[in-house]
Amino acid sequence: MNAGSSLLRRRPVVALLVAEIVSTTGSQMTWLALPWFVLRTTGSPTRMTLVVVAELLGIACLGLPGAKVLGRAGAWRTMVVCDGARAPLMLLIPVLHWTGDLSFGGLLAIAFALGTLWAPYFTAQKMIVPELLGEDEALVSRASALFQGATRVTMLLGPVLAGVLISVVSAPAVLVVDAATYVVAAALVAGFVPRSEPLPADGEDRGVRQGVRFLAREPLLRIWTPVFAIGDAAWTAFFVSVPVLVVARFGADPLVAGALLASFGVGAVLGNVVAYRFLLERVEGLKVIGVCVIGQALPLWFLVVHLTAAAYCVALAASGIANGLVNPSIHALMTLRIPPALRPTAMTTMMIVFALVQPVVVFAAGPVLAAYGVQPVLVAFAAVQTVAMLAIAASALALRHERQARLEGAV
Repeated sequence: MNAGSSLLRRRPVVALLVAEIVSTTGSQMTWLALPWFVLRTTGSPTRMTLVVVAELLGIACLGLPGAKVLGRAGAWRTMVVCDGARAPLMLLIPVLHWTGDLSFGGLLAIAFALGTLWAPYFTAQKMIVPELLGEDEALVSRASALFQGATRVTMLLGPVLAGVLISVVSAPAVLVVDAATYVVAAALVAGFVPRSEPLPADGEDRGVRQGVRFLAREPLLRIWTPVFAIGDAAWTAFFVSVPVLVVARFGADPLVAGALLASFGVGAVLGNVVAYRFLLERVEGLKVIGVCVIGQALPLWFLVVHLTAAAYCVALAASGIANGLVNPSIHALMTLRIPPALRPTAMTTMMIVFALVQPVVVFAAGPVLAAYGVQPVLVAFAAVQTVAMLAIAASALALRHERQARLEGAV
């Protein structure tokens, strides 16, 4: 029996997998529905981006206190509590809209509150996998491929479902669905995933300063953390610009918006399947990253040309394939290179770096979209991704060469 089959025979792994699929499907729907809702009700790309910025600021401002809570509560409790709290917060938006009581300031406050729960939840998602499976890099990489392959299906289903529901019902109705998915995900984790106990406190070793110092010293993460933060910020700016792109060039058809966002998910699923079934058992993770990661950036240059929606979908799918090939190894390495006691603070610090960079980029995108349209954002998106992925490839190959030199020296 291979490692992949044995993973799917473990009930906690399957329950966690289903919980993430359900929750992430709702989140992907909201990723289209909420900006679409703000853009269509206010007519302002700037206001649309401000809502996204508010959520990112929530991550940045309260991420480290959330890390301390995560360290004390453990990954299991953190996931259950965060999903349980996000459900009523998300439900507030459509309820207040339908009653006529949703002000723009209130929407910003809700988005900020949702952001405060995202950093500890994201870190708990990463921590719980080695808690269930152990610290073996190969096994955690295969589990990451399995989880990402399944949850990337949500990048296919979520935007398409959102586009259909927005056109048939309304954007606020999609937010109700997202709130329900958080409830289902919390129930699955609470009912079927074993409760993990938090690591015993050991003083300053797991403090915030130690986590930051570790990231500053660790050869790979000190490069990857800021580079991925910038690269992910570029993706966020692109996703935020999709409603503007569709309104300007494709007749404000929400189905086109859903298809564009789903195309990346189609490619990512294909890449994850290849990584899970064939690649990770045969090729070292650092080599996969070094060779394949640039493939995520190069197809994005087709977006700067005025093409059909179908051509844009093909380019995004090609980028997704490369992303699916490399992400399991990237996530496994980023988790396992941090000592378990430092993971709550170090991984949350990484999230905060991401959250500090993204509001600047997204906030800048709003006025650019309003004044100049989507074209400058698409050009910047492709350029930033290209530079970032070249840096990731170079650092991965350099570390792999260093590993091989140490092994040869030890013989």
